[in-house]
Amino acid sequence: MQHIGNQSVRSEPSHLMSPVRVGANDLAHRVVMAPLTRMRASEPGAAPTALNAEYYGQRASLGGLLISEATQISLQGKGFPRTPGIHTDEQTAGWRLVVDAVHARGGFLFLQLWHTGRISHSSHHPDGALPVAPSAIRPAGDAFDASFEPRPFETPRALELDEIPGVVQQYAQAAERAKRAGFDGVKVHGANGFLIDQFLQDRSNHRTDGYGGSVANRMRFLLEVTDAVVGVYGAPRVGVRLSPFGTLGDIGDTDPHSLFAAAVEALSSRGLAYLHLVEPRANAGLTDAPNLKLPASVGALFRHAFRGPLILSGGFSRASAQAALRAGTADAVAFGRAFIANPDLPRRLAADAPLNMYDRSTFYGGAERGYTDYPAMDAEAANVAPSSRAPQTRA
Repeated sequence: MQHIGNQSVRSEPSHLMSPVRVGANDLAHRVVMAPLTRMRASEPGAAPTALNAEYYGQRASLGGLLISEATQISLQGKGFPRTPGIHTDEQTAGWRLVVDAVHARGGFLFLQLWHTGRISHSSHHPDGALPVAPSAIRPAGDAFDASFEPRPFETPRALELDEIPGVVQQYAQAAERAKRAGFDGVKVHGANGFLIDQFLQDRSNHRTDGYGGSVANRMRFLLEVTDAVVGVYGAPRVGVRLSPFGTLGDIGDTDPHSLFAAAVEALSSRGLAYLHLVEPRANAGLTDAPNLKLPASVGALFRHAFRGPLILSGGFSRASAQAALRAGTADAVAFGRAFIANPDLPRRLAADAPLNMYDRSTFYGGAERGYTDYPAMDAEAANVAPSSRAPQTRA
């Protein structure tokens, strides 16, 4: 039997509550908290605070895996207001508070390492420097400036060839700080149109040097970053996130299947803790409108190419997550919006209990409201009524 809180569930290989080994960590269940940008770090300083520690601690469970919000590896990598960093002593100390809160509940926590590349604005950078990218190609759409105001994206500055090793080193330095803060591992954010994804896909990468052109060249930055981080933590404590066929950040490729098949195969050979793939029809979990022109499941497409644990995310319900586990297209499933509104999500899924509905207006920025005030099942059992902005709905 598997115990989640005070719920007991029979452990079956295809069940969300069955145990699984992910790299160096033995998880008690397969319900993973997806990385979720919430924009509630300190300003100035971009450091996690006691409020962030409370939020993550609420969502930790015995033997459960949480993946942190995207965390910039340097000032150059910042793209949004009040997102946390991992490049100063203050930030490292703030993340230690978070790690301790998760470990106190018996959970595991990985830090997601992030460089936004061209999905940024000069107001976030020292002296108003332009965002950087593989090529000087402006994405369509708007950025959030340092004041939370939408501004049209700027044309980024293409990284010089001799600058790229320094950016790779920023990832390694961030991993060193994550290790100092006590994280159980780190995840390389190669998804959703940010810097690594920009190098991967030919819509944003027009380079003619060793980082552009062929698939092998465009994968080079991803693999150099991954290898640098593995050099700090060891492969069993490093994950990678990719979003094949994703469109966020005005990203795209002329042959995404060949590109990502090659990338997944190359990552598989490194013996990583896990690969996290974002299902494309959920548009990385940021919109409810599916794009039916995209593949139904990248898990089904690329499961054969990755020989380690595979985590899927993107619009999963309890039933569809169970189906993915039974089909063998995933070893665990990451939930995003459901975890925002349900701090005790593993318990609720174990019991097939009703879920709180999330309030989209409180996703980004703010304080406690919509962050640490969602009720847990225990609160409901004690006749504490959920707030009017968190009605109940079935999974």
